[in-house]
Amino acid sequence: MILGIHHVAISTGNLGRLVHFYTDVLGFEIVTEIGWKDNPQIDRIVGLQGSEADSVMLRTGNIYIELFQYHKPEGKQSDPQRPVSDHGYTHFCIAVEDIDAEYERLLAAGMTFHCPPPGGNDSKEAPVRATYGRDPDGNVIEIQEVRDPNIRFALHRAQFSKEVSEENP
Repeated sequence: MILGIHHVAISTGNLGRLVHFYTDVLGFEIVTEIGWKDNPQIDRIVGLQGSEADSVMLRTGNIYIELFQYHKPEGKQSDPQRPVSDHGYTHFCIAVEDIDAEYERLLAAGMTFHCPPPGGNDSKEAPVRATYGRDPDGNVIEIQEVRDPNIRFALHRAQFSKEVSEENP
């Protein structure tokens, strides 16, 4: 039985920079930090020989993100402006309460966006508002505000409260 998605994993060439972005800018907390080398079991799992890496698991609300920096084999840098139409991982989405305020806050913190959040403040005309931005490595993050609670994929504040995440770490 599938319970749901546990985490999204991102490989980077600069772990410290992404940890800073996800914790200090987006407000994630560090859950665990691990590293490995000379571990045949992990090599089998990840499909690499002689791998060596550091990893940090982050959490906010019901989202977990695992960041990796591989030292061996060293990963290839992706195009930080790759189009979201390319095959593979395209983005993950963060639910927000006030998209305009979050957009301004993240923009001031140095996050780049494809465009400002489209649509006006009238929830009848814009029941869902969203835009895509990029972390320092160019990974796409969608920020989305669902204004109509009757939309089937709407998330409610209780789903993101500290109490919920502390009960279900």
